[in-house]
Amino acid sequence: MYDKTKYRSPIATITLASDGQNIIGLWLEGQKYHGETLFEEWVENDCLPVFKLAKNWLDQYFAGEAPKISDLPLAPIGSKFRQDVWCILREIPYGQVITYGEIADKIAVKQGKTSMSSQAVVGAVGHNPISIIIPCHRVVGTNGSLIGYAGGIANKVKLLELEGVEMTRLFVPKETRVARNT
Repeated sequence: MYDKTKYRSPIATITLASDGQNIIGLWLEGQKYHGETLFEEWVENDCLPVFKLAKNWLDQYFAGEAPKISDLPLAPIGSKFRQDVWCILREIPYGQVITYGEIADKIAVKQGKTSMSSQAVVGAVGHNPISIIIPCHRVVGTNGSLIGYAGGIANKVKLLELEGVEMTRLFVPKETRVARNT
């Protein structure tokens, strides 16, 4: 059984999940893959000390401060590959961005390979179960495109602006649709 609580942020209502000791999930309302790694029942519990810590961290973050990720006990659930990617996400400094390709290069080095698929990295980043705290919103396309945030591109932009990221070289790509012959 997992515990959950809600947090009202300036961008959306957030659901926090815990195993009783660690934060195992943080999802924005309507976020893709919401709770997909949790297979047990969730119970509302606003009294856990770890939730108080996480809410204080979020208060600082949304006040424009740069709280340390290491101040929170985190235990995201996922494969070894995803864990490796999420570990790299934790290293991205507040107010800075990294590309999916740069993460792929780091994973390749870690695994002793000459290259790694950026698409595999995109999948791992997109399935990050502790968004905002494990800052997947700080990952952008090689050309500066703001893509791939399961919490929504508009929220990604808000989070990057809150952190003071230089946005002039970043952009939201125009949606392209492929016409189908019927």
